[in-house]
Amino acid sequence: MHTSKTLVIVAHPNLDTSVINKRWMEELAKYPEQYTIHDLYKEYPEGHLDVEEEQRRIEAHGNLVLQFPIYWFSSPPLLKKWQDEVLTYGWAYGSEGNKLTDRKLALAVTAGIEKDDYHADGRYGYSLEQILLPFQMTADYCKADYKSFFAFYGTEKGTTSSEVAANAEEYIRFLNNL
Repeated sequence: MHTSKTLVIVAHPNLDTSVINKRWMEELAKYPEQYTIHDLYKEYPEGHLDVEEEQRRIEAHGNLVLQFPIYWFSSPPLLKKWQDEVLTYGWAYGSEGNKLTDRKLALAVTAGIEKDDYHADGRYGYSLEQILLPFQMTADYCKADYKSFFAFYGTEKGTTSSEVAANAEEYIRFLNNL
């Protein structure tokens, strides 16, 4: 039995130096009745996951959000390991794997470069939607209800505190509309 509370899996290998992910977590913490924040790198500093506990945590919640900085056009390594080990056959997918079926799943990502750099004519030649496609495909494969992503672009250029605060409020609005 799960609640309507949203589980936010945060995977940032160096949260102490983060501006946006840390601020997003502070904003989420204002609403403990709506969001459970689960910091993978804090929980598993050695990288050894408790798969059954992770699965129980997901089962106890409604929506699932994966929050992370873009690393080499993907996620940080512990989040990839989490996907590989937690989303197992017979639990997340397969003939009897139904624990993610119809569960809303979204991403919250921070990107170092500007939004204009993420398109066919941009610096990297691909959109963020294309780069994040493996996450959507995973959600689809597990029959989850993929709700796209929320992004903060341009972390490399620096940001003002008012930009960060406004973005954190937008993040909560995005989550409230899943």
